[in-house]
Amino acid sequence: MWFGRRDKESEQFRNFFKNILGYTPRRTELYHMALRHRSLSTLQNGHRINNERLEYLGDAVLGAVVADYLYKKYPYHGEGFLTELRSKIVSRVSLNRLADKIGLVELVEYQHDATGGFKSIGGDAFEALMGAMYIDKGFVFTRKVIVNRILGLHLDVDSVASTEWNYKSKLIDWGQKNHKKVSFEVVRSFVQGRHGRRHYECMVRIDGAAQQSAIDFSIKAAEQLASEKTYKNLVSQGTIVKKTTA
Repeated sequence: MWFGRRDKESEQFRNFFKNILGYTPRRTELYHMALRHRSLSTLQNGHRINNERLEYLGDAVLGAVVADYLYKKYPYHGEGFLTELRSKIVSRVSLNRLADKIGLVELVEYQHDATGGFKSIGGDAFEALMGAMYIDKGFVFTRKVIVNRILGLHLDVDSVASTEWNYKSKLIDWGQKNHKKVSFEVVRSFVQGRHGRRHYECMVRIDGAAQQSAIDFSIKAAEQLASEKTYKNLVSQGTIVKKTTA
């Protein structure tokens, strides 16, 4: 069921797959499921039906494809570089931006008047879409679409590789040079949805004083996001002065 909008959205739905992903789905019900946010869950045999299970599967598929792609693209780079670059590409911030860029967000069905907002709707739906594609078409086909249609056309991997990312290390280095104690605290962890993944909220503290916090699916990723927010906030306040090149 497409929540009463299937006819209205069918042309947009078909055009997305034809123009963005380059193929026609066989099991369309899987893809509609991938676009069903938990805020519009339905009950079936006592189970909540939404895109969270497909999101879990798609996360694993996407991670494997990106890891393989980077391994082959950068044959002379070490494990640290490859791990960090993969984290950049599959981060919630990156996937949210990607989903918005390719128009996927416009297809997601969710409860618009729900309180609190949903900051990762696009990224979650993108992972769920990869899970649906994997079930519908198999791993080899899914890998081809991700590499050729997503990484090849909508994401400049070399540009991503050159952007600043490890704000945690930058923040710690700044603290050591300025005799400031930079620490990280897991504020809370929680699971969203019956089949949801665990989320972690981490906070940065400087000399014990609370700074910025962030939420992601791993403690490491949440610490990175919180570090980025804290670092940029300190730069805007003039506490950290970024070096400029002539």
